[in-house]
Amino acid sequence: MGRIFETRKATMMARWNKMAKVFTRISKDIAIAVKAGGPNPDSNSTLRRVLQNARAANMPKDKVEAAIKRASGETGSNYEIVLYEGYAPHGIALLVETATDNVVRTVANVRMHFNKYGGNLGTTGSVAFMFQRMGVFRLHPEGVNQDELELELIDHGLQEMGEGTGEKGEKQLIIRCAFTDFGQLQHAIEEKGLTPISAESEYVAQNLIELPEDKATEVLELVDSLEQDDDVQRVFHNLA
Repeated sequence: MGRIFETRKATMMARWNKMAKVFTRISKDIAIAVKAGGPNPDSNSTLRRVLQNARAANMPKDKVEAAIKRASGETGSNYEIVLYEGYAPHGIALLVETATDNVVRTVANVRMHFNKYGGNLGTTGSVAFMFQRMGVFRLHPEGVNQDELELELIDHGLQEMGEGTGEKGEKQLIIRCAFTDFGQLQHAIEEKGLTPISAESEYVAQNLIELPEDKATEVLELVDSLEQDDDVQRVFHNLA
């Protein structure tokens, strides 16, 4: 076990927490989860995970309930998850995860962001091979015997476990598994009586690229522009 090195996400997550956009993202996650498995979190593990993320983001209860109600009704939007691939300036690979009800609009907007900030939208498979889709759980480390927890979770798909920090610099325990083991590891963590700060699937870069600050800033300007797009859920990159 050690310290998990994460790409420059803290700065971006800090921006997200200042924006209503984060609630929009979670509302879409709720809609997708409800459409797939129903509105009862007791029988819908995906919805249960999304609701945990909503609480971690301090999303108001009335907004959460409204999102569930909309998704349960006939008028709720049907969102499609579409992944776009491309390069930011200086050869940094990007994966852009979107949730859209209009693919034509979304691809046009994503291409516009790439073009505006000196990137290039690629074809399917052009950069995805550089990332591994993983389940990522973040927990409060207080009161957790990390060595014991690591041993107990190995049989449930644990691949990596280490210390990290949240967007405010607070300590977190970060647990990763292959995406195929997501549900199994989620259940094991819940059985231990632990409630994750967040639990999501993420595309983790296999190799990171270092850039000087001025060039890194150019990359993050594109990332920030993409993240503010209404259809974009998350952006993953291999910038160290």
